[in-house]
Amino acid sequence: MEIENKALASVLTAACSAGMFVFGIVMAIIGAILPELFETLRLERIQAGNLFFFMNLGMLVSTLFFGPMVDRFGFKIFLAASSLVVSLSFAELAFSSNYSYVLVSAIFLGLAGGGLNGGANALVNDLNPEKRAAALNFLGIFFGFGALLVPLLIGSLLKLTGLRPVILLAAFLSLLPFILFSIFNFPRPKQPQGFPLKDVKKIIGSEILWLGAFILFFQSGNEFSVGGWLSSFFQEKFQLEAGHSALILSGYWLFLMLGRLLFSKLLGVVKRETVVLVSAGLSLLALLGMILSPGKIQAVSFALLIGLGFAAIYPTTLSVIGEAFPDYSGTAFSLAIGTGLVGGMLSPWLIGRVSQHYSLTIALFIPIFNLLMILGLQSWLRSKLLKSSDK
Repeated sequence: MEIENKALASVLTAACSAGMFVFGIVMAIIGAILPELFETLRLERIQAGNLFFFMNLGMLVSTLFFGPMVDRFGFKIFLAASSLVVSLSFAELAFSSNYSYVLVSAIFLGLAGGGLNGGANALVNDLNPEKRAAALNFLGIFFGFGALLVPLLIGSLLKLTGLRPVILLAAFLSLLPFILFSIFNFPRPKQPQGFPLKDVKKIIGSEILWLGAFILFFQSGNEFSVGGWLSSFFQEKFQLEAGHSALILSGYWLFLMLGRLLFSKLLGVVKRETVVLVSAGLSLLALLGMILSPGKIQAVSFALLIGLGFAAIYPTTLSVIGEAFPDYSGTAFSLAIGTGLVGGMLSPWLIGRVSQHYSLTIALFIPIFNLLMILGLQSWLRSKLLKSSDK
C-alpha cells in the first residue's frame, strides 16, 4: 500500500495507538475485576474461566472476519464501529448485577476488542513497510498503557469509589478512538476487486504463516493467562487484598509496556529471531521463579520480569507475517491473530479448570509448557527464514 500523505499516516498511527490503548483496557478488565467478582457475585473458578473463554471466543470470531473485510472494503468503518461497541459494552458491564450480564458484556468486549486489535495492527503494519517490527512493538506500548491503567485505578480507587465509576471511565475513554477513526480519511482498500484464488492458496499454504501463527497461539495463551490470573494467584498464595494484588498486575503490565519500548529501539540492531528466543527464555525463568518463590517480594519481582519477557514476542512475530504478505496483510493477520486467540481462549479456561481441583500454583505450569513450545517453534521459524534469505 502506498501512503501518499505522510501527515495522514501520522494521524492514522495516532488513532491506532488510541485504539490499542482501549484494547489494553479490554484485555485487562476481567482479570483486574475478578477478585471483586469472586466476592460480590460469589463466582466459582470454572465460571471465571468461562468469562475468559467466551470473551476470547468473541475476539476469535471478529478476528477471522476482519482481515478479508478490511482488505476488500478498507479499515475506516470497521475500526470506528469496533471502538463504539467497546464503549457500550463497558457501560453495560458497569451496571451488570449478576454473572449472566457480566458474561454478555465479556462476549461483546471480545467481539469489538478483537476487531480493534486486528485492525489497528494491520493498518500500522501497512503504514510502516520499512520498519514493521519496531512500529508494531511501539504500538504495543499503548496496549500496555491501557492494560496498566485499569488495575492501577482499581488498586487506588476501589475502596474510595467502588468498581462502577472505574468501568464507566473506561467506557468514556473508549470513545476517543471512535471519534478519531470517524473523522480521519483512510487509504483506499488494497483488494477492491476481491481475491484471486491463487493468492488465497499461497497465504493458506505458507509455512512461515503457520509457524508464526502457532507462536501467537501459545503466546496469546500466556498473555491472557498471566494477565487474567495473576491477581488471583497472589491472593491465593500470599493472602493479599484485592487492591494490592491489582497493583502487582499493574506492575506486570508496566514492565510489558517498558519492554516493548525497549525492543522497539533494539530491533534496529538485533535480529528479530534472536529477540523472540531471548524473550521466551527470560519469560520461562521468570515464571518458574514466581511460581516457586517462597516469599512475596521475590514473587513480585519475578512477576515484573514476566511482563518484560513477554513484551516483544507477539508484535515481533506479527512483523514477520506482515513482511511475508504485504499485499494481503489483513487476511494474513486475520488468520495468524485468530489462531493466537484460540490459544488465548484455551489457556486461561484450562487454568480455571485445573485450579478448581488443585491450585493456581499448579495450574500456572500451563504457561510454562506454552513457553517451551514457543522456543521450539521459534527455532524452526528462524531456520526457515534463514533458508528463505539464502535463496
